[in-house]
Amino acid sequence: MPVPFLAPLGVEHPLVQAPMAGSDTPALAAAVSGAGALGSLGCGYLEPEDLLARAAQVRASTDRPFALNLFVLPESFAVDEAAVARIRERLDALMAAEGLDVRTTRPARWAPSFADQFAALCEARPAVASFAFGLLDQARMRELRRRDIRVVGTATTVDEARAWEALGADAVCVQGAEAGGHRGGFLHPPEETLVGLFALVPLAVRAVRIPVIAAGGIMDGRGMLAAEVLGAAASQLGTAFLVCPESAAAQAWKDDLPRAAEHRVGTIRSFSGRAARGLVNRFVEAMRPFEHELPPYPVLNALTAPLRRAAAAAGRGDLLSEWCGQAAARVRPMPAAALAGTLADEYRAARQALAG
Repeated sequence: MPVPFLAPLGVEHPLVQAPMAGSDTPALAAAVSGAGALGSLGCGYLEPEDLLARAAQVRASTDRPFALNLFVLPESFAVDEAAVARIRERLDALMAAEGLDVRTTRPARWAPSFADQFAALCEARPAVASFAFGLLDQARMRELRRRDIRVVGTATTVDEARAWEALGADAVCVQGAEAGGHRGGFLHPPEETLVGLFALVPLAVRAVRIPVIAAGGIMDGRGMLAAEVLGAAASQLGTAFLVCPESAAAQAWKDDLPRAAEHRVGTIRSFSGRAARGLVNRFVEAMRPFEHELPPYPVLNALTAPLRRAAAAAGRGDLLSEWCGQAAARVRPMPAAALAGTLADEYRAARQALAG
């Protein structure tokens, strides 16, 4: 049997709503947690005061456990100014050709301070803190332990799962190639980490003793059970919740997901400078000739942010970063609490069918 993780926290269902920075909301996390699963807030783009405010909104709506997620990033970034100038020119030309009256600007800084975000997370004191893009240091692990905050690391390979276990994480979320959004790994080049989830889960379960959470392409209760049969303690679903009314995803993005062709979901760098899975749309195709000159995350992510906002306002899903997992077309628009309940019912029914 999988090693338990969520049940000791008082979470009823083996279900985690994935943190989706920029697309989830306090209402979404609170609804999922209130329905007996673990709701999450992706806080990677938030300034500390916004993180605290959103955590307070979740806590005002539910007394159930919830998670906060951060991207582990350095405090400063080496910037190739020539590359920034080139890509700004490319982006501005594309937006002009597409009729969007917005142009790139150079931000005051490329990303929020991780140190400040981490301090705010500790102050918010969620039941669970999850992390992607890198490992914490031992001092920060001690801070979380002191506050009785459970730690979940993100891994895209067995080596990364072992690294989180060695650090003392309470669980590791293994991200299969099918997972939507940014690749959360840190030890290997992204192109070497595209391991299918149902190959990666049993490999990770064999390699570590901490609970393994499965993420990537799971859209229903049968998928949750399949992950459990392979040894996962829980399943993390993100795309499934993107079309809920509580999601902050742009309406054009929500509209595109049900008709997403599986062969048009791919690994994309041109929105943020970091490998991420989503719909291969007009923007992605237009940027293909310039992929060799793209600055890395978070520089490119900051440069494209105003363009993505303008595209959302104009209803141009084809110019948005439409992150999603491989089975995006299987989304089911319904309120988040109803979806969490449906997933739990499907999971129980699948278990009963397997046992019978």
